[in-house]
Amino acid sequence: MTGAPSSLQDLRQRMGDTAKADKTKRFWGLYVHVGKLETLRVGYDLAKCNNGAPGIDGVTFEAIEAAGVDAFLAQLRDELVARTYRPLRDRRVEIPKDGGTKVRVLGIPAIRDRVVQGALKLILEPIFEADFHEGSYGYRPKRSAQAAVARVAEAITKNKTRVIDLDLAAYFDTVRHDLLLGKVARRVEDGEILHLLKLMLKASGTRGVPQGGVISPLLSNIYLNEVDAMLERAKEVTRNGKYTYVEYARYADDLVILVDGYRRHDWLLKAVDRRLREEFAKLDLRLNEAKSRIVDLARGEAFGFLGFEFRRVRSLRGAWRPQYTPQQKKRRALRAKLKEVFQRSQSQPIGRVIAEINPMLRGWVTYFRIGHAGRCFSFLKDWVEKRVRRHMMRARKRSGFGWKRWSREWLYTALGLFTDYRVQYRGHA
Repeated sequence: MTGAPSSLQDLRQRMGDTAKADKTKRFWGLYVHVGKLETLRVGYDLAKCNNGAPGIDGVTFEAIEAAGVDAFLAQLRDELVARTYRPLRDRRVEIPKDGGTKVRVLGIPAIRDRVVQGALKLILEPIFEADFHEGSYGYRPKRSAQAAVARVAEAITKNKTRVIDLDLAAYFDTVRHDLLLGKVARRVEDGEILHLLKLMLKASGTRGVPQGGVISPLLSNIYLNEVDAMLERAKEVTRNGKYTYVEYARYADDLVILVDGYRRHDWLLKAVDRRLREEFAKLDLRLNEAKSRIVDLARGEAFGFLGFEFRRVRSLRGAWRPQYTPQQKKRRALRAKLKEVFQRSQSQPIGRVIAEINPMLRGWVTYFRIGHAGRCFSFLKDWVEKRVRRHMMRARKRSGFGWKRWSREWLYTALGLFTDYRVQYRGHA
């Protein structure tokens, strides 16, 4: 881990190696490492990198730095050593889902609690990473959503065209604390660690893990790891040499399973669907049946995963290949955010507007450029350019778009409007 003291890096490496070598090993003596200043300092640095909003106590990073980070961390260490540390309640924040009317509730821990969560994650992560599976991508070291998307695309090229597209109902809100703590206890024999984790969970309510907590992604992967294990077994028991008839990819609670398209494997599709439902029932998780379905790409159907819409289309050479483009709801959400900036900034100079929209465009395009987004990007580029032109014309109390007044080159060179709409194709031609 870059930036961490060598002693902490060595500790994490040793724990990870031991966990890989002995899948039944239960670790003890971990709590003392969570409370060390070097661990808390890395936890603080990680929390500050994300630069989140303050928690329920209103304390900001600026206030902590003004009073002294060393004193802040020493106070946390003393509370952990004395066993008097108690996390504060999470601050609840509602954010709209993809620009629509529905909202997602985030639980924002206080910065002090984010630091302790980060320290605990630093100690637990290498142990549980040894147990996680290849199809799990969410919030794991050296893994990404784009890699999960590429895994799905690769499966489609290998004729895995029937897709079990499941939607878990309010997953993060329904995780049972007793089941989660039991899963952690299979690898952790340290009662103080389990007690600390229980305190953190109770701060978010009687059930669930907060979307916004530093340790929540790790806990989410621990909770769903047995689902991944079941899917790995399904791959292996049906394997034919190098070829597998089942593939899957999971990013947090977003899961898709792809099954071979030949009709002789109808039984496998039904068996995997049944076993998935059994595993979710063990975890006391509910499926959103209205959004859960089985998709057949060979019939021209499509499914969504991590913001992309997947289809199977013919290439110019006549071969079947995957096509994945930004979902319409993701496009609408981006345009809604951009519109809000333009409407809010009607009296502002165009340079200030561009400074605000450029990071939004850069982040969105960078994420989606791995797919077949050329047509989408072309539309978006023209749409943004027209909005910029209208903004400048309104400032002059004129109508139109100023096509003759400002060249396209001037917009992108002189004003610095974001222009890198290149697509990175991944060879599924």
